[in-house]
Formats: sequence, structure tokens, C-alpha cells
Amino acid sequence: MKLANFIERFKLWIILGSILFSLAIGVAMKDASVDSNLKNFIPKELPSRINTDRMEEIFGASDPVMILLKSDDVLNRETLLRIKRITKSLNRKEEVSKMASLFTSKDIKGIDGAMVVDPAVKKIPRNDEQKEALRNTLKNNTLAYGMIVSENFKYTGIVVTPAKGINDQQLTAVVEAALEEFPGEEEVLYGGVPYIRKFIEQDINKDFGMLMPIALIIMLFFLYFSFREKRGVLLPFSVVILSIIIAMGLIPLIGWKVTMLSVLAPIMMIAIANNYGIHYIARYQELNAKHPNMSMSDIVKNTISHLKAPTLMAGLTTVVGILGLLSHIMKPARQLGVVAALGVVFALLLSMFFIPAFLFYLKKGKPVASFSEDKKSFLSSVLNAIADMVVKAPKAILIITAIVALVAGMGIFKIKVDSDSANMFPADHPVKISTNVINEEFGGSLNINIMVEGDIKDPVIMKAMDKVEQELDGFKGVGDVFSIASALKEMSKAINEPGDAFYNKIPDTREAIAQYLELYSMNGDPEDFEQMVNFDYTQAIVNVRVSDASQETTKAIVAKVNEITEGFKFDNSVGGYLLMQYDLARFIVQGQTNSLIFAVLAIAIMIGIIFRSFWAAFIGSIPLLMADLLLFGTMGYAGIKLDTSTAMLSSIMIGIGVDYTIHFMHRYRHQLSTGHTPAESVKITLNSTGRGIVLNAFSVMIGFCVLFISAFLSLKLFGFLIIFSILSCLLSAIIIIPALAIVFKPKFFNKI
Repeated sequence: MKLANFIERFKLWIILGSILFSLAIGVAMKDASVDSNLKNFIPKELPSRINTDRMEEIFGASDPVMILLKSDDVLNRETLLRIKRITKSLNRKEEVSKMASLFTSKDIKGIDGAMVVDPAVKKIPRNDEQKEALRNTLKNNTLAYGMIVSENFKYTGIVVTPAKGINDQQLTAVVEAALEEFPGEEEVLYGGVPYIRKFIEQDINKDFGMLMPIALIIMLFFLYFSFREKRGVLLPFSVVILSIIIAMGLIPLIGWKVTMLSVLAPIMMIAIANNYGIHYIARYQELNAKHPNMSMSDIVKNTISHLKAPTLMAGLTTVVGILGLLSHIMKPARQLGVVAALGVVFALLLSMFFIPAFLFYLKKGKPVASFSEDKKSFLSSVLNAIADMVVKAPKAILIITAIVALVAGMGIFKIKVDSDSANMFPADHPVKISTNVINEEFGGSLNINIMVEGDIKDPVIMKAMDKVEQELDGFKGVGDVFSIASALKEMSKAINEPGDAFYNKIPDTREAIAQYLELYSMNGDPEDFEQMVNFDYTQAIVNVRVSDASQETTKAIVAKVNEITEGFKFDNSVGGYLLMQYDLARFIVQGQTNSLIFAVLAIAIMIGIIFRSFWAAFIGSIPLLMADLLLFGTMGYAGIKLDTSTAMLSSIMIGIGVDYTIHFMHRYRHQLSTGHTPAESVKITLNSTGRGIVLNAFSVMIGFCVLFISAFLSLKLFGFLIIFSILSCLLSAIIIIPALAIVFKPKFFNKI
């Protein structure tokens, strides 16, 4: 009773201190900023990240905006006039370093034996005859056809590369202003990494502004219908609010930025932070109904004495489970683990000190019907039915459990991984729509880059780049492959006749290659190739556009690229966003495995220490393992892929779900110690502590329900899966654990 006496004595200071501490941390929220760059999900030490960063230092950031204009025929005069005006306008903007459109892309051709370099569209056609002539010209221009204009001529693109130091907001604002300045009938689609980041930032802010208020309102209703008392609503709810303030204040206070995964932090607090308070309110109501002569002070002290051990156990195991995210390779996931764990620690302390301190100030309320002998609630009836079922057929329950586990386990082998950032958005999202069009009409929205180093004018190197293009041309999932070798072959077609030995070929000598490039510079701008080769021709890029970013296709492409580059006799490196995503996907699996093993082992050890038994650790882990089998088996059968969000499921689920097992095992052991049989102890536990367990679980599930309206598809799936897994943990705790206790009668339950 020492803890209870301490709380009663210092109740005012506990209440004021908790509130003031939360507000002091929460002040830092005003300094929070959003990080929408998905590249920061990828560790800097990853080879593909290192190579990509180096390529961007040399050739500039590969984050252009791609504006798509859709029309029945983009070669109609009005559309071309609009594109020309937009191109001129953007070319004058200091925020833009480079432009690519039908009016800046080049058409390399030969006239009277000389190389002539013109824009892909030199003149806007005035009649159908000129339009068809232009169409035929574009079809023969490999630098434009399928790159800037789609093969069906329904789409054309305007690619805008930002100047150094220009952020996404500045670039997209300039682009949108130009489109508004020159309106037209064409449908406009916005694509490219800057728009992905822009929409992510918008959707993060949207989620924070919408999800939290809705989740809090839902939780208020849930608490009211669960307890039917103001204190049953306001006390757990106040713990939620203070915990959210702490968790969100810690992010900028530590020096981190808000990411897409940070959206989960307040939702986790809403779902988890009231768990421990729910048990305190449930215990208070139980004592108030069953012992009407007890004073409020005695009820609160009894509640503290009865719940301090299981609450502390449940809280610490939740923290340990969530800290399993620290083994994840993604930095934002590790940050979420730290913030959520600290938020849960604070919620645990508030539940153990703040709520009892407030209860000491309150008078006894009216007893609730749930604990009345002559009137049972629906929940009480359900729990009583479950208890009867477990007591009557425990062996049958365990046999069914084993069969379900076996079937679910087979589904794990069907799980696939997805790291494509575009798949975070639903099918009707602007980013998803534009990405699909780019994949289908322009060769692909993602790329793998091969950087070669040496004397780029050396025929050996130039032909090696050409070999990459030829071997990847037509490879499944590859849209377009281009490099300075592509441009050189176009030059060869301009100054040689079809059928000549050098037509559409890389020259055999360095001098011939240098001559081609010199001829081009006399008619065109050498800067046209600045994103293909550096100024002194010592480094060049082969850009591989990929239209299918699925893990299977990407794996095959990466293997093919590695096979080709292994034979190179000169320095080369492979990078690009697709390769980073591919590496991230591999580490997602590793991170999921590591966090799962860490969480299960750490929690099993803690349960073993708490109950001083190896068998307690084993039995206490069964609900978690069962929930994992059901979770990942369901994902495999349903075709739900592991991604940056769902990869965190196991740690969060284990951290939350273990609470129910601990509360059941603790109360069940107590009932055995009072002389009840295993069957009687199961019934008493389920009809008392079982109520708090169920309310706890449903409060978590209801808290995560709000993710169904998130702007991110991956978070919607996360919401569904976490609810499914928590339900699995709940059913395992109130059905499988009691069945095991009755059938095997573990001796550790008899130790107090």
C-alpha cells in the first residue's frame, strides 16, 4: 500500500506535474517540419544510395517535374501553341535549369551530307498535310518518339529540371503558374519526384488535421459506451491527450522531422495510451458494484494494489515490443519506435499515478450494470459464453488452433514485397494516375542508372554503353534505355546513308567519335547532353527507364544489369531510384524479421522473468506467434505486400497484443492462489479481468480504424492489418491461453 499512500498524499502535485511536463514538451511542436523525401527512408550507407548521390553530384539532381498534356491528338495547332508558350515561359524562369519538350528536344538529320540539328518541332503545322509530315518525322526521331510524345500521340510531356537550391514548392509553383498563364482544353497530369514529395507533404498535413480529431471523437464515444461514467471517459482520454502532446513534441525536440510514418505516432497514442487507464476504471467499477460498503479511498487503494504489477508488466512489454522497430533499417521507422515507446512510457506512468490521483478527489459513482448480479451486459454474456466453451472443450480448441496455425503458416510463403513509392497512393490519386501514364506511354517513371568512367570517347566504352542499350531493349519491364551512345548513333544516321557500314553504328575510332561530336556542336548545343555525359567526357550515364517496378521484374532487371556490367574493363557503378527501392525492399524483409525475432524473444524473456518460469515465457508467447502466423498468412493469401508501412506491423502488434496475455495470466494465477480450480479460475478471470482486456483491445482497434480514411493506401492497409492482428491477440489471450491452462495445468501458475 506504500504506492497508494504516496499517490494519495501527493495527488495534487502528481496532477499538476503531469500536465505541466506535457505542456513543456508540447511547446516544441511549433518547430515541427515535414520531411516528404522518400529517399531519406533509405540508409546513406547503402551502396545504391551512395552511387545515386554521387551521380546526382556530377549530373545534377534527377528530380525533374514531368507535366503531361493529354489530347485526342497532341499535334493539333492549339496544343502545340500552348506547349510552345509554356516552354518559352519556363525557359526564362531562374528556378528552372533545364527544359525538355517538343520544342527543345532535338531532331538530328543529314542534309546534303551535313549534320543538321533542329528542334523536334521546328514549325507548328498549319494544315493536315503538314501535321502528318510532322507525325512521320517524330516517329523517326528516337530522341522524342516515346520519350517526349507518346506513340499514340495522345500524350506529350514537358520535363522541367529545377535550378540548384530550388525546392519542390518553388518549382511546382512556377510550373503551375505557367500552365495557368496559358490555359487550354488539354487534360493536365502532374508527375515526377517533386510532385510525389509535394503530395506526400500535403497528405501528411491532411492526415494530421483530419485523422486525429476523428480518432479522438471516436474514442470519446467508445469510452462513454464502455463505462457510462464521466470519469470513465475523461480520465483515460486525458491520458491520451497528454501522451499525444509528449510524443509529437519529442519529434522536433530531438531534432527529427515529421514523415509519413510519423502519422502513426498520434494514432498509436490514441489506440494504446488509454489501455492501462481502462483497466483502472474497469477495476474501480468492479469494486464499486461488488463492494458497495467500500469507501472511495479504499477502492482506489485496492485498484492500485491489484493493478500495479500487471499494468507495469504490460506497459514494459509494450515498450519492448515497439522498440523492436530499432532493428529496422529505415530511419523513420526507428524514429517512430523511439517516439512511440517514450509516449507509451509516459502513458503508463500517467495511468499508474495521474488517474488514481484524480480518483482520490472524486466521490463514488453509481454502480454499473456490467457487474450487477441480476443484470448482465452484452459483453458479460459473451465472456461467460467463451468461458463455458473453453471449460467444456479445451482440447478441441487447441486442435483447431493447431490446424488454423498450419494453414495460415502456408500463406507466409506467398508474401511479396513492394517498395514502389507510387503504390502508397490509391488508384485515383493524381500521383498514381500520372505514374501509370508515364509507365505506359513514356518508358517508365523509375530508373536505374549505370555510370561509366574513363575516356568516354573511347570506342570500347561507347560500344559498351551501346551493348547495355541493345541487351536491355525489349527486356521485360524495361521501357527505354538511352545514353550518349544513343545520340551518337543518331548522328551516324544523319551523316551516313542507310546501308552504309557506319549507318546507325558506333564508330571504331576515337577520332571518328570526336568528329561526330564536333559536327553536332557546330549545329546544336553541347549542353543538350549534359545529363548524359560530363563536360570533359570522363563520366557518362546510361539511363534505364523501368515501366514495371514490381519486385520480381526489378530483380530480373538488376540481375541483367549486373551481368552486363561485370564484363566491363573500366570503372562503373549502378544507382538510381529503382535500385534504391529494390535494395530497400530486401532490407524491409530483413528488418521485419529482425524486429519480429527481437520483439518475441525480448517479451518472452520478460514474461519468463515476471512469472519466474521458462514455461510461462513459452505459453505467453503463443498468442503472439499465433497472431503473427494469422497476420502474415492472411497477407500472403490476400496478396497484401510488405512495404514501408506494413513492415512495422509485427513489432507494434506484439508490443500491444502481449498486454492481454499478461493481464489474463496475472489474474488467473491470483484466482488459483485463492483455492479455485483451473476451470473456476478461468470463468472468474474472464468475467472480471476479461472485461478490461476486451475493452482494452477494442479501444486499440477503434483507435486504428481511423487509418481507413488516410490519404495513403499503405496506411489504410496498415490499419486493417493491425486491427486484424490485435483481434487475433485478443482471441488467443481469452481462448487459447485458458485452454492451455486447463489442459496442461502449468505449475508456474501456482507460484505467487
